[in-house]
Amino acid sequence: MNAYEEIRKGERGAWVSIAAYLVLSAFKLICGYLFASSALLADGFNNLTDIVASVAVLIGLRISQKPPDSDHAYGHFRAETVAALIASFIMAMVGLQVLVEAVRSWYEGDFAAPNLWSAAVAVICAVVMLGVYRYNHRLALQINNQALMAAAKDNRSDAWVSIGAAVGIVGAQFGIPWLDKVAAIAVGLLICKTAWEIFRDSTHRLTDGFDQEQLTDLRSSVARVPGVEMIKDVKARVHGSHVLVDVVIEVDGGLSLIEGHQICDQVEERLKRSHNIMHVHVHVEPRMDDLADHS
Repeated sequence: MNAYEEIRKGERGAWVSIAAYLVLSAFKLICGYLFASSALLADGFNNLTDIVASVAVLIGLRISQKPPDSDHAYGHFRAETVAALIASFIMAMVGLQVLVEAVRSWYEGDFAAPNLWSAAVAVICAVVMLGVYRYNHRLALQINNQALMAAAKDNRSDAWVSIGAAVGIVGAQFGIPWLDKVAAIAVGLLICKTAWEIFRDSTHRLTDGFDQEQLTDLRSSVARVPGVEMIKDVKARVHGSHVLVDVVIEVDGGLSLIEGHQICDQVEERLKRSHNIMHVHVHVEPRMDDLADHS
């Protein structure tokens, strides 16, 4: 499966999220009005905003499928990362909204007990959302797609919101209505934490950050290629869900051009095969000792 086929496969996850949010938000809003549950209504409106995040992920996946052109020689894969960044902003807004609403209702003394059936609705929706999370999480790992992974984490956060709503509704039935506010605050903090993690990872990738341990592994693989005398430099950056690597190596100065080219091909092949690298650029130079001998 090539990169574009993987992205098209990832679109299924975005569509699953959108369909789930459409159905669950309508279900929660209807039941929230019927059972007089403000927690369920808030959860339903929360899912409406999540539709926007899922649509952003879908658009990002669509844009990333555009082939390279004169302005984007490496393709449009970074649209995935931008989509994940947008999803993190939306998640952060939802998390802050949950926190503000919980604190506001606490100080206003809004401890009305809704119908217990609304708790059952919240639990059912949480189970469905966890199922969507598992599907998207597994698919994101399979195709190594950052945008879909952000959508999966958003699915998980929404499941926690529904569980928090159910806890609060049940607590109100047993004379501990403040449990609803505590659960809402905990859920809000969890959503904000997840949003921060996605934001941090996305900005790290967009600013060409790369994990040092992975870079060490790449350097070790290059060093094991026969004919590589020294590694002068290894650089890598993430382009969407794919890695681009630039390598500068030294070889025996007495080798022919064809022999040096063959070593470059071996370096490229090893990195692509062992580390699933999308693009490798190898620059070859004669060994410094050979340059000194000719000077």
